[in-house]
Amino acid sequence: MATPPIKPPPKKETVNPSAGKLIAENRRARFDYFLEDNLEAGISLTGSEVKALRNGRANIAESYAAVEGNQVVLVNADIPPYAQAGRFNHEPRRPRKLLLHRKQLDRLIGAVQREGRTIIPTRLYWNDKGMAKLEIALAKGKKNHDKRETEAARDWQRDKARLMRDRG
Repeated sequence: MATPPIKPPPKKETVNPSAGKLIAENRRARFDYFLEDNLEAGISLTGSEVKALRNGRANIAESYAAVEGNQVVLVNADIPPYAQAGRFNHEPRRPRKLLLHRKQLDRLIGAVQREGRTIIPTRLYWNDKGMAKLEIALAKGKKNHDKRETEAARDWQRDKARLMRDRG
């Protein structure tokens, strides 16, 4: 009687501890813009930038994405220098190329050029595979009266929740 072949034990999946973690968020974007369409984009980074992001240090609050030729570039995002990189460090606010599919690029470029939209980064995070990803949104700027309206609605929701909690 032949013995069945021995199966090797299943491989353990290596789980990146920083996977799915939020690095930076642009909370001001929802207040200043009407966010319409969200996309996930990769970012072209150097080694010292990745190390600085692993430390959880980045700021995308004043950044935006600009169209340069037939590509989209992240402008004014601040990734501070990595201390241990020495002379091989990066420039903190250098323009970084966003990695998108051609159809996504064409749609974004068309919206910016024809409709006057702005591309705003909303979140910078690690995906499941441990890659740095940037969530960008097509946005239309708000006027001051729109901002006041948003603030009034938010205040009313807060007051309503407080009343319901007290009475109920």
